[in-house]
Amino acid sequence: MTVIRKYGSSVLAIALSAIVFLVPFAFIILMAFKDRRQASRIDFSWPEGNHLWENVVAVVTTRNWMLLGAFVNSTIITVASVTLLVIFAAMVGFVLQRRKTRFNGLIEFLILTGLMIPPAVVPTIWLLQGLGLFGKLHGLVFIEVAYGLPFSILLYRAFISTIPRELDEAAIIDGARPLDIFFRVILPLLWPVTVTNIVVQSVGIFNDFTNPLYYLPGNQNATVQLTLFNFQSQFSTSYNLLFTNILLITIPPLIVFLFFNRQIVAGMTSGAVKG
Repeated sequence: MTVIRKYGSSVLAIALSAIVFLVPFAFIILMAFKDRRQASRIDFSWPEGNHLWENVVAVVTTRNWMLLGAFVNSTIITVASVTLLVIFAAMVGFVLQRRKTRFNGLIEFLILTGLMIPPAVVPTIWLLQGLGLFGKLHGLVFIEVAYGLPFSILLYRAFISTIPRELDEAAIIDGARPLDIFFRVILPLLWPVTVTNIVVQSVGIFNDFTNPLYYLPGNQNATVQLTLFNFQSQFSTSYNLLFTNILLITIPPLIVFLFFNRQIVAGMTSGAVKG
């Protein structure tokens, strides 16, 4: 009875997590193995044959290999956005934590506002059009950085609070300038939270659907999530190809998450004790 009380909640949580995450993924895999006729029933039945390879070939070659170009676009957007996020968020978090001024409260309020208030799509489109960035990859990069910056700043700020100020003071005594303190002393110590930020933001940006849909029109700029439209229509949907496409674009983020799962947890909890 004691064992049930001790481990019962953990077993229940694991079972519920398995149902929520593994069952949908199993359904995607089953649908990817079916042909169009069987997949149209949208059920959990076992595939009547192995059609995975022909589905993969059809998905990859659709619209002149559009999926491959979409992978390139998504990779460029993800790498550029995450690189800027890491640099800017770490610098802002360092300044907010180390330098106390009368503007800190206002800055922190604006950061929290960026987390809570939803983005305004139409004014953002007008702004991008005025800057000549609408429908361009680097325009979407700036959008992703702007939307991801508040969370990243809070993450870095919490972690930097655990780093002793004595390290800064020792570097200043040795003649280090502010940029030297940040890049040579502080930034190398931020590796755990940097890995967390990279993985979380990479998965989020790579899987982003709404922002490319709003701010990056055109097939030549399609990202992996927008390729799902290739197999949907008002009157007929190729569910076998649709779920095969979902499987292909789900595998890379899933692999990244599985490999760095422990680092994500460590980075998220590092600044939880001292704020």
